[in-house]
Amino acid sequence: MSTSEPDPPPDPDPVFGERRRLIAVAYRLLGSLADAEDAVQDAYARWYAMSAPQREAVETPGAWLTTVAARICLDLLGSARARRERYVGAWIPEPLPARTDWTGGPADPADRVALHESVNMAFLVVLESMTPAERVAFVLHDVFRYPFAEIAGIIARSPAACRQLAASGRRRVRSARPPTSTRTSTSTSTATTATGQAALVRHFKEAWEARDIKALVGLLDPDATMVADGGGLVGAALRPVEGGERIAQYLIHMAAKAPGLTLLEQTVNGAPGLVARHSGTTVTVAAFDLAADRVTHIWAVRNPEKLRAWNREGAS
Repeated sequence: MSTSEPDPPPDPDPVFGERRRLIAVAYRLLGSLADAEDAVQDAYARWYAMSAPQREAVETPGAWLTTVAARICLDLLGSARARRERYVGAWIPEPLPARTDWTGGPADPADRVALHESVNMAFLVVLESMTPAERVAFVLHDVFRYPFAEIAGIIARSPAACRQLAASGRRRVRSARPPTSTRTSTSTSTATTATGQAALVRHFKEAWEARDIKALVGLLDPDATMVADGGGLVGAALRPVEGGERIAQYLIHMAAKAPGLTLLEQTVNGAPGLVARHSGTTVTVAAFDLAADRVTHIWAVRNPEKLRAWNREGAS
């Protein structure tokens, strides 16, 4: 009987360690966690479809996977435009629960867009206004610091053209940010600011639960906008609700129609948000944009297909 030690288990395939970062990239490119996971899975399928010698010839597997995943996302962005033209009502990016690993790793302090800001719902909505090529060039360069020479190989443009695309995307982001918006300081927000944002959302929740229309109006900017996404699968306003008083009236009306609804304060895309649950199921996730101690935008996602991550076993 041999007394030698058993051989150690083989090291896990190192490319599996790239999955977190790949999903972080793909989510920002697509605005959908489900689509991002599918794109990354497709990239891995293409990797393992190659022969072992072909894989061994790849000098940097992570870079190869990123290139393939980004190209898949670019193709998906093109087809998504056509699908969203047929979408019932407004299309809002899929919200991320706090437990989702959306950071993608430590951010470089020199990044123009901090990683935590790049999942903010307001930021993702601006990304939706970009062309597919603009979005890929801007996200890969300004968020993840990929050089234009590498981006050029992904979107089949020259590095100079990629630079122009990223600059165009940057202008869109700047033009969507009012000078007084708290978003201008998101990347350097203090704990006090974060606490203040959470307190504002808490007050909003309490006023909504109490059906206190006066309190709601006081918390909403007079020019606030609320957009709901039901995808034609559940009831939701098909057009934006504009004006603080109209939003407050709409919310009170909805509360009266949904007895037994439980509102929870939870992190939504890295910021304070609200989650509505009914009979143990998440039915609405609301993300907020705040400025000058008022709510300026509400994005309410009700499409159940976009709430799967919130209803998975163990979701908080």
